[in-house]
Amino acid sequence: MSLLSYVASALKVTRGMLIEYTIDSKLLVLDFEFNPSSITRTRTVQLDPDPIYGRGGNDFKTPMDAMKAMQGAITSPESFSIKILLDATDRMNAGDPIASAVGVQPEIDVLRAMLEPKSPLPSGAKTLAALGVGGGKGFPEYRALPVLLFKWGVHMLPVCMTKAQIEHQAFLPWLTPYRAEATLELRVLESDNPFYNWEAIRQSLSAVVNMRNVSISTFVPGL
Repeated sequence: MSLLSYVASALKVTRGMLIEYTIDSKLLVLDFEFNPSSITRTRTVQLDPDPIYGRGGNDFKTPMDAMKAMQGAITSPESFSIKILLDATDRMNAGDPIASAVGVQPEIDVLRAMLEPKSPLPSGAKTLAALGVGGGKGFPEYRALPVLLFKWGVHMLPVCMTKAQIEHQAFLPWLTPYRAEATLELRVLESDNPFYNWEAIRQSLSAVVNMRNVSISTFVPGL
């Protein structure tokens, strides 16, 4: 299945998904079998007074002054922390031979692969290069972590997985896990890309909706 097919599929479901953004036909995909019970979204701001003006560097009296007072603020990219459950019990009970043989090991391996640097070349191009066709190297020195698309509800965000902590909780007789809990940390790639640009538009439009419930007295003291 192509990347576009996976993206189209993700837009039709409400479950969480992680999809590798690549032209490689063997892209990494993880469809959360169970929705995470919670998602923690974090963004931090470092605010220091302007060293030129000392302690009063953040003083302001008008909206324009307020903007200048915050120019020295440093905002970190938004990050997500999610906890997901990987469980093959239902598939095993339904007689799925793959789940009965390997449990959730494939899903665990996908998560691990999402933290491994990869070649930017598609697998077909690497194969041709290894055979001496195409003029490139089969194993180029340049490797990078994969860009992932995090689908959750109305969001489709470009992210990099910065941490995966996986707890194996139940095992098949040959010690392959069939149930595991994974805590994932994702950092949003807040750059000029179509997914983040669309999220910025969606966020702005959604914030406008809230203005219907806000009185002008909120902004003007004393009214």
